[in-house]
Amino acid sequence: MTLSLSNIRKSYTTAEGSIEILKGVDLVVGLGESVALTGESGSGKSTLLHLAGGLDHPDRGSVVMDGQELSDFSERERARYRRTRVGLVFQQFNLIPSLNVAANMSFHAKLADRHDPAWQRTLTERLGLEPYLARYPEQLSGGQQQRVAIGRTLAARPPLILADEPTGNLDEATGDAVLDLMLSLAKNAGSALLLVTHSSRLADRLDRKVVLRGGRIVE
Repeated sequence: MTLSLSNIRKSYTTAEGSIEILKGVDLVVGLGESVALTGESGSGKSTLLHLAGGLDHPDRGSVVMDGQELSDFSERERARYRRTRVGLVFQQFNLIPSLNVAANMSFHAKLADRHDPAWQRTLTERLGLEPYLARYPEQLSGGQQQRVAIGRTLAARPPLILADEPTGNLDEATGDAVLDLMLSLAKNAGSALLLVTHSSRLADRLDRKVVLRGGRIVE
């Protein structure tokens, strides 16, 4: 399984006119590999994750996952790709308010037909969520909601994990534990992990670090 982004260009229209965010990005993330994507704010890191996750379309270039070009997908196929092949951890938690922690944790895994109660119990324990399983999102702190969102993603064992500052709302010890989980899953399940972070300390723990600057990969 390989994620390949080739000559990715993406612009957005603003009141001042069109602004090109990505200016020809090339990036490959391979089987079981973890890659840290770093760079200054506004450099296009989150935009790149959205394109890789099938949440948006590039203006030019190709996004290929396991030999399949995302631009060839119908909207139905794109939705299935997001449901079964990609795990998204973004800064917005997007938990379902009407479901408790346990149900939120299992939601995506059930949609992907990969629900494994034993694996969910392991995630619950390692994320420190056991005391909160019957609570609803509004009853949780921001850090607790972030842990639930991460657990929900990992519960489905996705082939591709896209994470945007996943430890930003967590203390250092919990953040390290979360990263341990992500790296363990990537290695053991052959998942690819592309993680946006501003932390050099966390980036150094991944297999490889790339820097996005001025809309291009510079190293």
